Amino acid sequence: MSLYSMTGFGRAEEENDNYVVTVEIKSVNHRFKDARFKMSSLFNSIELDLKKILFNEHKRGSFDIYVNFKRAESNSKFEDIDASKVKDYLDRVASWVGDREIQIQPTEFLRNEFLADNDFSKDPVLLELTKKAFSGAVLSLRESRSVEGDKLKTVILEHQSEYQEFFQKIEAVAVTFQKSVEDKLKKRFEEHKEEIKTDEPRFMQEVIFYLEKLDVDEEINRIKSHLEKLDDLINKGGECGRQIDFIVQELNRETNTIGSKSSTEEISNNIVQMKVQLEKIREQGLNLE
Repeated sequence: MSLYSMTGFGRAEEENDNYVVTVEIKSVNHRFKDARFKMSSLFNSIELDLKKILFNEHKRGSFDIYVNFKRAESNSKFEDIDASKVKDYLDRVASWVGDREIQIQPTEFLRNEFLADNDFSKDPVLLELTKKAFSGAVLSLRESRSVEGDKLKTVILEHQSEYQEFFQKIEAVAVTFQKSVEDKLKKRFEEHKEEIKTDEPRFMQEVIFYLEKLDVDEEINRIKSHLEKLDDLINKGGECGRQIDFIVQELNRETNTIGSKSSTEEISNNIVQMKVQLEKIREQGLNLE
């Protein structure tokens, strides 16, 4: 299953003998779901139906929806003229001018005041055509968000790979790090054992206690587990933006803990780079549905 970005654009157009309906949908990031319709009030009766179609297909995002319609070009514009309005107008003009001859161009009756008062909101054909166009735009948006999602997936995997490279360097030195600390402490003890007047068994107990605080095996194992979950989420696809954000938080916590336990320059440098990659993954994950 693909990953879906919350950014995309969809458009569809449907027409019949009477109408042409165009629907455009733009979507951007949002924590939940939000839809704003820019359309004539004659479509108010189907707004809830349109929202249901949209939210059944898209789980998160902020959507701007534009719905426009016009009469089909095949229809003569003169078909919309109200004959009674024209007759009333001509009668009034005749009463004003009397027997004098007047010149009136037929195109003058295309003005709004001569058009029939059509209530398009009660035309089921137009409303059904609008729903059809809207469904097409929703699917077009889905394809657009899928394309953008694939791009995000590629970027996230690149940053994840870089994170793992730095992590593997830390894992490689984690074993020798404790040993080097132990050797340094023993060396210092031998140098100053006459001054501190502490017996060796007691000193070794303190060393063991101190080394346990520096142990990062648990953090390393948890990071491996979180990375496996991240792989599963990315490969499974679908709605996973929030879950990726949660895993990144967990990885960041374990990474910080390793950094606080280990004070060597090599480990500290790798920790900084790991945190940089996690932040980049988080930024990209925020764009995912």
